[in-house]
Amino acid sequence: MRGVYTIMLLVVSNVFMTFAWYSHLRLQSYSWFSKLSLPLVVLFSWGIALMEYSFMVPANRIGYEGNGGPFNLWQLKVIQEFLSLSIFTLFTLIFFKGETLTWNKVVGFALLVLAVYFIFKK
Repeated sequence: MRGVYTIMLLVVSNVFMTFAWYSHLRLQSYSWFSKLSLPLVVLFSWGIALMEYSFMVPANRIGYEGNGGPFNLWQLKVIQEFLSLSIFTLFTLIFFKGETLTWNKVVGFALLVLAVYFIFKK
């Protein structure tokens, strides 16, 4: 069950991370947001990133085998990267209509899935 909790927390964390890192690019199309100075945009993103860390840290603590979880450090990192790219892809396709998912991006993603396989292989 700790593995399920870990992955759920990592999913939520990565949603916040993606929003913190990239939402300002989409929000700049709104006049109120485009008027913000760069330091204020950074503070806006940091506020969202705080939520990311509020889920990421517990996910790693719960999931780490040294704390009774099912994953070693390598596995935790590869799961996080896989989720990060998956959520980023969905975010990009939903909020940035001008971006396309091309064959080379799909191949790169498939290679990342293979990385997950090999990291978990005993």
